[in-house]
Amino acid sequence: MHANSVRLIQLVILVVLVGGWQMGVSAGIIDRFFFPPPFEIGSQIVRWISDVGFYRHVGITLTETVLGYIIGTALGVTAGVWLGLSRTSARILDPFIKGLNAVPRVVLAPIFVLWLGLGLWSKVALAVTLVFFVTFFNAMQGVREVNPVVLANARVLGAKKGELLRHVYFPAAASWILSSLRTSVGFAVVGAIIGEYLGSSAGLGYLIAQAEGNFDAVGVFAGIIILAIFVLIIDQILDFAERRLITWRPNAEERPA
Repeated sequence: MHANSVRLIQLVILVVLVGGWQMGVSAGIIDRFFFPPPFEIGSQIVRWISDVGFYRHVGITLTETVLGYIIGTALGVTAGVWLGLSRTSARILDPFIKGLNAVPRVVLAPIFVLWLGLGLWSKVALAVTLVFFVTFFNAMQGVREVNPVVLANARVLGAKKGELLRHVYFPAAASWILSSLRTSVGFAVVGAIIGEYLGSSAGLGYLIAQAEGNFDAVGVFAGIIILAIFVLIIDQILDFAERRLITWRPNAEERPA
């Protein structure tokens, strides 16, 4: 199916869902207290966007998300490549990694607040823990999936460890790592928002928490939609980077159905 046809179908589905929601509220079928009409939600989003102070909240959440995302990705990729190459270290650390991964990251939020306070870094730390394991496991698996024939040929040609990493391991693991990067964006946002829920004076999570405390469903839905758009924009940026970095893989439009 052509890309334009796909976009048209997506637009029709969106219009049907939003229109049905609006008509359901207007007809009294849907309780507007729990599900306010999309028109009111859109109006709230416009009021926020028109307010200069709103961008301070966006900037704070964006900073927390980006820092948590970059730090968590860097640590996850580094640890994943290291343990992917060193099977002995992986076996030694395996029970500790599984134990840490089994801990629900949300319960770590109060600990980070105690350690780091209510400022920026407690939110960043929570985002790091959510992003780390996603990128870690993908990077480790990607390194282990390297074709042994290609690896042996590179060694026969005299490639050293650094050259193997650059020309064999990283290209082979690139698809795995980039796939985890797209998945972990949402986790970075979740970490920042949960941290702001627990204690903050600014941020998108703070706005949503304020609306929730006032039983303002319009504000809650408006904040959720803004967060969704926020993540979609980052995902599009990563999609562009993925197409640039993995040039040998066909685009979705070019793949057979």
